[in-house]
Formats: sequence, C-alpha cells, structure tokens
Amino acid sequence: MGKKKKGYLPKHPPKSTHEREKKGTNADPDVDHDVAMAYSLLRDEPLKYPVWGEQFIDAEARAQMDSAMRLPVSVAGALMPDAHVGYGLPIGGVLATDNTVIPYAVGVDIACRMRISIFPMSPHTIGQRIEQFRKALMENTRFGRGGVWGKNERMDHAVLDDPAWNETKYLGSLKDRAYEQLGTSGTGNHFVEWGAFEMDNDAPDLGLKAGQYLALLSHSGSRGVGYIIANHFSKLAMSMHPELDKSVRHLAWFSLDWDAGREYWLSMELAGRFAAANHEVIHQRVAKAMGLKPVASVENHHNFAWKEKIPAPAGFGTGEREVIVHRKGATPAGRGVLGIIPGSMGDAGYVVRGLGRVDAINSASHGAGRAMSRRQALNSITKTERDRYLKEHGVILLGGGLDEAPQAYKSVTDVISAQRDLVEIVGKFTPRIVRMADEPGDI
Repeated sequence: MGKKKKGYLPKHPPKSTHEREKKGTNADPDVDHDVAMAYSLLRDEPLKYPVWGEQFIDAEARAQMDSAMRLPVSVAGALMPDAHVGYGLPIGGVLATDNTVIPYAVGVDIACRMRISIFPMSPHTIGQRIEQFRKALMENTRFGRGGVWGKNERMDHAVLDDPAWNETKYLGSLKDRAYEQLGTSGTGNHFVEWGAFEMDNDAPDLGLKAGQYLALLSHSGSRGVGYIIANHFSKLAMSMHPELDKSVRHLAWFSLDWDAGREYWLSMELAGRFAAANHEVIHQRVAKAMGLKPVASVENHHNFAWKEKIPAPAGFGTGEREVIVHRKGATPAGRGVLGIIPGSMGDAGYVVRGLGRVDAINSASHGAGRAMSRRQALNSITKTERDRYLKEHGVILLGGGLDEAPQAYKSVTDVISAQRDLVEIVGKFTPRIVRMADEPGDI
C-alpha cells in the first residue's frame, strides 16, 4: 500500500463553489500544496473486491474498478454482473469511500432510476385495446434532448417548492429547467413501457397475490438538472486534485467536511428528489390517460450515493463503519429491499428483493448491461435484425435507436443467474409496448 500521511485531509476545507467562482478561479489558496499532493497519492495495489458474473465482464471494466480501488479514500468495492466500461467508475461498480463523495462515481445522470406501477387487471387488456395503450404513451410522454412540456401542458409538483432550490444561486438557476423537464425522459436507454407483470408467489410486501397483472415501467433520471450538476461539480473536483494521476482524474472527490462537498451532496439529493418526481408525474399522466389506478409500485435509484454503515473491512478497524456508498449502475439490495432490474427493449426485467449480501455492499446489478458499445451497436446491428427480434418477442417499439437494440445487451437471464445470492425474484416484467427517444444517446 502506498504511503499516506496521517491527517491527510486538507487542514482548511476548500471554500464553497460560489466563493471560488466569485474569485474567478477553481484553485483553493487555503489548501496546503504538500498536503494536497499527499491526499492524491494512490495505493500501490488496489484493495481486493468481489466480482459477480466475472465471465460476462471485459478487462477494461475490471481495470477501471481496479483503479478506483487504488484511491486513498476507497474502503470497499464490488462489481456487479452487468458491469461494462463507464466514465471513471465502471457501470455496475459499487464503491464505498471514507467521508468523501465522487461526482463521477455517482454518474452524469444523477439519480437515474426505475419505477413500476402495477394495475389490478389482466395484461391481455393491452392486446384488446392496443391503440389506446399506444396513444397513451405517445401523447403523455416526452423524450430526448429537446423533450419538454409546453407552458400550458406542465404539471405542478411539490418538488418545485423544495427549499433546496434556494440554498444556492447555482441551484436556483436550474429551477426553470426543472419545471419544463418535469415528467420527461432522456435519450439512450430511457423508456416508458406497458407490459405484463407475473408473480409465481404471493408478495405480502407488495400487497399482491400471485398472478398476472398489467404494469407500467419507466427508466430515466434527473434530466438536464442532474447533468449540469454532475458536470459542474466533476470539473470542480478535478480542479481541486491537480496532482491526481491522469488515469483516475475523473474519480476526483470532495470530503464531506468541505463546503464544496456539502454543496454537491445537497445538489445530488435535490436531483434525486427531482428524478423521483419525474417518474411520479410520468406514471400519473400515462395512467390517467387510460383511467387506471395502481395497486402497487416499486422504485429505486441506481446512480446515486448513500451514507450507509457496513462491517469495517480488514485494515479499517473493527465493528461498523459509516461510509459513502456509490452505486453507479447498481441496485440497492439490502435485506428485504425491493428493487427493479430491467432487461432490454425486447427482453424481460425483474422486480427483486435484496438478500443483504455484505461483501456486495448490499447491491445488485441495475440491468442486463451492455455487450456492445453504442458505436459498435450502430455499426453492426441492422434495423431489420432489431425489428425481427422485437416481432418474435411480441414487442411494439415507438422510437428507439439501434444503439439500444436487444442484441447490444448481455443476456438478462445470465446476469440474474449470476447474482442469485444477491437478490431473489419477486416477479417478471415482459415488455409489450415500448416508448423511447427517437435519437441515440446516453442520458
């Protein structure tokens, strides 16, 4: 392990983003240069971490996780079976750090999340009223970079009155964007879809009996609000660690004892509440268009950071230790915690119940995971191939780029099988009508 000075946190916490911006610089004169250098030293070797579904994970994603485990602030980590290369931390990576938060380990789409609404009717209703279900999606969702609601179409929500918008001028400047994007979805793998939800066993924690149900499933995040927050604070974090090795510069961090760290945390949590409201509005709009009311729902973030207590890993003391758990494309899976692991536009997804596996840091995969990069998919999968697959699986696609074709993803069956010790299946969701953005993208 590389040498590290005792008391290596900067003696004087960096000033807030706004104090620094007023000075026209991202440098912090209060941080001693030698202390900052010591704070940026990497371990000689990465901390050991468990991997699920190793046979499905490429070497580059493993190398990214290895780099993250060399950070001086890292305490523990785990890699999920859907893992693939990301920015900084791999998608499917779980990283626990010591009182520090890493913007890029949370991700660019802060609080990207899932929500499923389950309705007390047969999924066969979709086939009987297919044009109505299709119309409900087309008229009550907005997708893509320009996807906003007109001024006369926007819905109000309590999140727009959240006092956190007024905590900093920076957050205040994003409120109008939040208002126009509330109830919308991004590009790439974001979707809203009708489908069949099937349970083999009763689920008392959902209040549902075994059987088949109509369901609405959505995947999106905090839209432009989260994207702007992520980029702003990622650049700021990198500027505060000029001595950090280039291989991990995107994993620059804030101590939560710093004003900048507290501001990021405040902003991240607000983005999380906004993302949750986003899904709530989407489901309200679409369900209302069909005259439906759900009897159960499940939702979870999978790009976020949480304060959690874990058993202290070897070399980090005894008993429990509070850490910051970054899940970048990973589903919270504490014992009894419900979550959603989707497949692709043409494959099944699952509602799962966490088993609380400690060495996985109470986590599971967030989906099937990409088998091809977006560029590879666009260059190798034809529209004919994609459409044939969807037809064979009984899926109607509204929009959707070739970069999101089912063939671009790992087998969700394999990924679920590789984490049977992390989650148990509550129910299976099979897509029938899928709405996605018309253009390719990754947020």
